[in-house]
Amino acid sequence: MIQILEFAVLVIVISASGVMAPGPLFAANVSYGLRDGARAGLKMAVGHTIVELPLVILLGIGVFSLESFPEFRTVIAILGATTLFVFAAIQIRATLCEKELVTSNLKQGPLIAGIVLSALNPFFIIWWLAIGFKLISDAMLMWSFAGILILFGLHIWMDFAWLGTVSFLASKSSKILSNRNYKILMIGLSLMLIYFGITFLVDISL
Repeated sequence: MIQILEFAVLVIVISASGVMAPGPLFAANVSYGLRDGARAGLKMAVGHTIVELPLVILLGIGVFSLESFPEFRTVIAILGATTLFVFAAIQIRATLCEKELVTSNLKQGPLIAGIVLSALNPFFIIWWLAIGFKLISDAMLMWSFAGILILFGLHIWMDFAWLGTVSFLASKSSKILSNRNYKILMIGLSLMLIYFGITFLVDISL
């Protein structure tokens, strides 16, 4: 019991560096949260989980490695940047062209965004390869393959709690924003996504 409690504290503290760090997923989550509240954040967390669980399992069994695909980081960075640019452009267009953003046909938006912005985020992949891999190794050393599931359970609840809370707070803030300021905020968040896309491309050129 002491062993798993100590490991839980370790996982939670280290995971916070990835879960709570500002990034494309965070910016998109705020955007969707402004419209749909905490539900949007939970959907994004589900999409994130769809990508994260297979990655953690693959790392655990030693299949997933950068050495087997030397250009992996470059490809992910380019795809990720392209996706962020497209996502931002669509969001800016919707903000400028509509008096109010239409959400009826964007019900699956947060889920898809959670999948895409996780799968094509090189920093998310690198975090698991560099930081998370050590946690996976420690978990498997203590509990064999079951350690992967224990680790994932200790980690993933933070994504749901964080994304859900942020989107909920974003929805509350929209109620005190004027339509003009609301649009400015939405465009600002879109520009953040463009910024992150540029940083992806800059990092692979260094």
